[in-house]
Amino acid sequence: MTDIPAQIEAYLASHPEPKQADLRRLHAHMVAEYPDCRLWFNDGRNESGKVVANPNIGYGVYPISYADGSSREFYRIGLSANTSGISVYVLGLDDKSFLMRTYGASIGKATITGYCIKFRRLSAIDTEVLQSAIRHRMHVDGAG
Repeated sequence: MTDIPAQIEAYLASHPEPKQADLRRLHAHMVAEYPDCRLWFNDGRNESGKVVANPNIGYGVYPISYADGSSREFYRIGLSANTSGISVYVLGLDDKSFLMRTYGASIGKATITGYCIKFRRLSAIDTEVLQSAIRHRMHVDGAG
């Protein structure tokens, strides 16, 4: 069995300051607010070991259903460093305009897509608005 907390710690420690401090603050908040949620770590590699995405930490669980009838579990909230800052993924929303419409005007200096809130530093955004977006997704039909 994989030691997910150790993988998460190694991932957090791999980033330079001040990005590391921001990532640690967000991770600590998630673990404190959702102590029973499932933790994930995705190293960004596909089945054949090729890097296809930035590594990320996941929180919570929800089922994804595919057109072919298959399904799998995935996380609700993802946290990832990127070249210019940090991305928080709010996954599984049916309405792809929800994040921008609900939080775009009040979050501060962030780029918002259908499922991602990206910002350079925590100090550039209103962290209460970010936490509201996270809470919305974690509380929809249970966080798991």
